[in-house]
Amino acid sequence: MSSPRRPADSPGLLLWRATLRWQRLIVAALKPLDLTHVQFVLLASTWWLTSVAGETPSQRRLAEHAGTDPMMTSQVLRALEAKGLVTRGAHPDDSRARRVGVTRSGAALAKRAVAVVEAADAEFFATVRDQAALLDVLRRLSG
Repeated sequence: MSSPRRPADSPGLLLWRATLRWQRLIVAALKPLDLTHVQFVLLASTWWLTSVAGETPSQRRLAEHAGTDPMMTSQVLRALEAKGLVTRGAHPDDSRARRVGVTRSGAALAKRAVAVVEAADAEFFATVRDQAALLDVLRRLSG
């Protein structure tokens, strides 16, 4: 029977701690914009899919793109809709689906929030010298 690893040698524990530290940084960065982290992810994803990729995404497509649970996505989109940042309506291609769009104020906030999050990411990951290798590892880990 092998002896257990030290916690400092556990990749899972280290990833957990790094993730928590990164999440705290992102939450603090988004607080002045009155966005939670998941609201940011869904707003930015909606903005990107509609404005950059030129899609008319359904809620399901948005959840797939963002990597979020479809039921939670629906709840968060309702909150974003109540804030006047997104719109939801009948999907033109699927009567069972809901189409998601971004409002003018939602697009403006998404752009500001992306800049804030990118700055926080730059600060957080600045200690990593080989950014290309970091991205490679993260892509492989995220599946």
